[in-house]
Amino acid sequence: MTEVLNDPGVEQSDAKAPQTFTRQGSGRGISLDLGQGSSFNFANNKFEAKKLTMASLAGMLERFLDRPVMDMTGVSGSYDLTFDLSPEDYRQMLIRAATAAGLVMSPDSLRVLDASPAPVSLFEGLAKFGLNLEAHKAPLDVLVIDSIRKTPTEN
Repeated sequence: MTEVLNDPGVEQSDAKAPQTFTRQGSGRGISLDLGQGSSFNFANNKFEAKKLTMASLAGMLERFLDRPVMDMTGVSGSYDLTFDLSPEDYRQMLIRAATAAGLVMSPDSLRVLDASPAPVSLFEGLAKFGLNLEAHKAPLDVLVIDSIRKTPTEN
């Protein structure tokens, strides 16, 4: 994992300013362009992040796991990291990401999630960079919708 220093010739935008994201996904992988040189690529049994903060990395990892991921590293800055995944873990993570994105998956695909343990090669890949995913209880913001009403309108 290498820290990416900000280019002094490039003006950094305000963190609260609107940002444009582009994404692509298919059975062959997921690619996200987060703007300002920051990107994430999950394809070909490989996890690759460019110029990603730890908070952004935690957000990316949520797509592939069955629980929320919080950044508790206290590390600032942007980093590049790349590591390989086992084909089994890659497939499981791709199915979980598709499910999290709202895609309807076949029963056979969903059985892979039930039968598979946590993606070990993801944990091992992160451990190479000194990052650990640990289960903790923590307060999380949750939005609960009790009811919804829609007033019909004329066509």
